[in-house]
Amino acid sequence: MPKYLYLASYTKEGLNGLLKDGGSKRREDLGAAVKAMNGTLETLYFAFGENDVYSIVDVPDNVSAATIALKINASGAAKVKTVVLLTPEQIDAATKIDVDYRPPGH
Repeated sequence: MPKYLYLASYTKEGLNGLLKDGGSKRREDLGAAVKAMNGTLETLYFAFGENDVYSIVDVPDNVSAATIALKINASGAAKVKTVVLLTPEQIDAATKIDVDYRPPGH
C-alpha cells in the first residue's frame, strides 16, 4: 500500500485544541480518519521547528491521501503538506526505465 508523509503545522486554533486534548488524542483521531480511508497510521511524531507534526500513513491511493489532507486543511486547525513516499525498490524500478529526455538548452 502506498505510503504518505504528512507534515503539519498548527494554527492558533489547533494549538488550543492540542493543549485541551493532548497528543495521544490527536494520534487517535488521525488514526480513525486514516482507518476510514481503509488505511493505517504507521507513526505520528510531534516536533520542534517548522512543522509541529510528522506522520506516515498507508492508504490505498492518492485520492485517499488527498481526502485526509483536504479535511485537515479545511478544519482550519492545521496546515498540512503531503509527500508521496517511495521505497528503494520503487526507485530501482524507475532507474531501469529508459525514456528520452532533452534538458533545457540542449
